Amino acid sequence: MTGVEATGGLPRNYLRPCLLLLLGEGPAHGYDLLEQLPALGIERADPGGLYRCLRAMEQEGLVRSWWERSTAGPARRTYELTEEGRDWLHAWAGTLREVHRMVGGYLDRYASLAPALPQTRR
Repeated sequence: MTGVEATGGLPRNYLRPCLLLLLGEGPAHGYDLLEQLPALGIERADPGGLYRCLRAMEQEGLVRSWWERSTAGPARRTYELTEEGRDWLHAWAGTLREVHRMVGGYLDRYASLAPALPQTRR
């Protein structure tokens, strides 16, 4: 772009609703969650950030965790959604649905305008 920089990307704190959604699907270990995030648009999640987020969500009562012994390695922490976490999952879904509606409106208007706009070279 010349002279104009577009900002974009995922909503702020998008990791939280993603973790709530994944844990809503069932209990999981941190590494399992990390592997599933790219399917939700988070391509390169920081493992340290993921675990900090899970700890904060646990302190807030959104998730609970426990240690599970493993026969093939060290014990692993398993996380699951709490009832309050499910409430927040529903709230996030409503917020993201509204964002989707607004962005969809923008893209619909752009689609009708774009053919009439001259193309610029990059």
